[in-house]
Formats: sequence, structure tokens, C-alpha cells
Amino acid sequence: MERFCEHYLKKLRIGSLTLDSNVLMAPLAGYTSYPFRVMCRKLGAGLCFTEMVSANGLKYHDKATAKLLYTDEAETPRAVQLLGCVPSAFEYSCKGAYTEAFDLVDINMGCPVPNIVRNGEGCALTGNLPLAAKIIEACKRSGKTVTVKCRPGLNRNKVTISEFARMCEDSGADMLTVHGRTRDMMYDGEPLYDLIAAAKRAVHIPVIANGGICSEADAVRMMENTGADGVMIARYGLENPLIFAELTGKRVPADKYALLLEQTEIAARCFDELAAMDYIKKLSSYFMKRIPGTKTYKQALYQCGNMQEIRAILGQIFRETENEA
Repeated sequence: MERFCEHYLKKLRIGSLTLDSNVLMAPLAGYTSYPFRVMCRKLGAGLCFTEMVSANGLKYHDKATAKLLYTDEAETPRAVQLLGCVPSAFEYSCKGAYTEAFDLVDINMGCPVPNIVRNGEGCALTGNLPLAAKIIEACKRSGKTVTVKCRPGLNRNKVTISEFARMCEDSGADMLTVHGRTRDMMYDGEPLYDLIAAAKRAVHIPVIANGGICSEADAVRMMENTGADGVMIARYGLENPLIFAELTGKRVPADKYALLLEQTEIAARCFDELAAMDYIKKLSSYFMKRIPGTKTYKQALYQCGNMQEIRAILGQIFRETENEA
């Protein structure tokens, strides 16, 4: 098998930004908070996005929404993903204090969740090109680098990707990420490589391929079949963040539990205890996915009442995995 790092790895230019690698971590609600983004960057990801943030929530100063934007100087460059369908809310959010620290704004035009689509947000925007264009233009007025994440269309009978990609470029987008499944496919099924390739042929800006990448072989196959400028890892990055090191050839500690212990310390520094516990419990469940014998550990973690108890259990897992090795 071809190695990704030998044949496809490269630096990536997006607008005024130059990324260390063309392997990116997708925005994932509930997970891609500051600690996770820092870890993925350390492992080789060229860019990591915040969780999906409501542009309306920022416009109306929603405190819970604002908390999703925690960052500091250790994270660079910084990328925020915004969701919505009102151009003025996007412009306000991009120009306002909440996103001042962020270098790049990604616009969510790919979320397939029913209530999002019913609101005219996410994937619904692939069927409303005039509105999508106004949103991109509104974000560009902030002076930030602007990217778009989308799907090829609402279903296979309503594929709009080539026209949509050209609209994004004409409206000022600096990069396009295409999740290779139509909205009705949700998160299942083989990616539609030909539709990602169609987007790549339609524009001159970088096109990133996303969907179904759960191994180095998957990433190589995606690049071979689409001609994309890079790949974006999504849910598999939660299960095995070491995929970033595998794809970029970065030398890092080989044990996921050592990373998890480090995540615990970072979360404890930047979140209150309840938020830190919730994050580590969710992340731990993904780390242990498909590994035999971890059910007891998962149950113990979810019964923990403070960070000290969580550290003790993770330390026990770490010691046992070291002994097995």
C-alpha cells in the first residue's frame, strides 16, 4: 500500500494561511473543543475546527454558545465553524469580539440533521445558492479567511456540487470541503468519490475530501479517486487520533491512554470540573470503542463523581496497557 505521507502529504495554502499539513480534523459537536484540537495539532493535523457554533447565538450573546470558542496562544492557526442562514448574523459574528482570535471561519453548509435542514441551515443551503453566496460574502467582509463545508446535494437526484463549488469560489471562499455523501445518506455508505472529484474539477481553490476515512488505506483511496488537495478526518479521529500521526509520519507516543491522561490535565485547566468530566467521559468512550474488555472501565468512568476518580481509573488503564505491551 502507498504511504499517505510519502505520496500525498503536503503543506496547504488557504487564503493568507499556510498549514503544516493537508490532513485536517473536522468540526464535531460536543467533541472538538480546545483540548481535543490541541491534541490533534500535536499529532500532525494541519488545522482543527471548533464545534459547530450558531451565528445567531453569537449575535444575541448566548453564553453557552460563547463558551464553545475557548482558545489561547497555544492554538494556531485557529478555525471556527459557524452555522446559520442569516447573512447579517454571520457578518456580525465574524467581525465581533467572540471570533476576534480566530484566523479562519468555516461555514457549515453540510449538516444533514433534520431540524437544522428544516431551519434552512446546514445542507439546506446547497439548494439555495443565492442565499449561500450572500452568507459567504458577508463572512468575507470581516477580512478573515473563509471556507465552506458542504455535501454534494440533498439526494442523488438533486446533486448540485459543481455549480455550488463555482458559486463558493466566485463569492470569495478560500477552500471547499466536500463530505462525499448526499444529505439523505447521512453518515453511512461508501463516499461518492466522483462527486468530490467533480467539485475539484470545477474550481481553482483547494478542495478537501471528507467522509468514510477510517485508515491510511482509506485516505490514500480518497486521494487517488478524487484528486483532492487533502483529507478531513471526522468521527474516526475521536476513536483513534493517532491517525493524524500515521498520515503525516509524525513521531509521537504510541499509546492512546497517555494522550487521554494529557487531555484530562488540559480539560481541568480550561473547563470547570463538571464540563471537564463530561468531556473526558465522552472522549474515553470513543477511545475504548471496539477494544475488548473495556466495558468495566467505561462503567467505572461514568460513575466517577470528580476528576480525581477519573484520573485514577485512567491511570489504571494506562498501567495495564503498558504491561500488556
